[in-house]
Amino acid sequence: MTTKIQRWGNSQGIRIPKFILEALNWNDDEELVMTAENDKIVIKKAAKRMNIKDLFADYDGEYAPVEVDWGKPVGKEVW
Repeated sequence: MTTKIQRWGNSQGIRIPKFILEALNWNDDEELVMTAENDKIVIKKAAKRMNIKDLFADYDGEYAPVEVDWGKPVGKEVW
């Protein structure tokens, strides 16, 4: 399949056919990462951003908060 680069306002773009999006299981408003490699454009689905609860969902250890000594102020910090 071939396509053309088209002007959209001050930018240029290409259209991705529906059958390709369906094959990749991509939806509207999908966050993507685009890079240039040699003479190719590589488009990948962006990694899902996780919150702190998701990151530690499988953690079964114990957590005890620890106070950290960051040293004396070196600027105009308010302590």
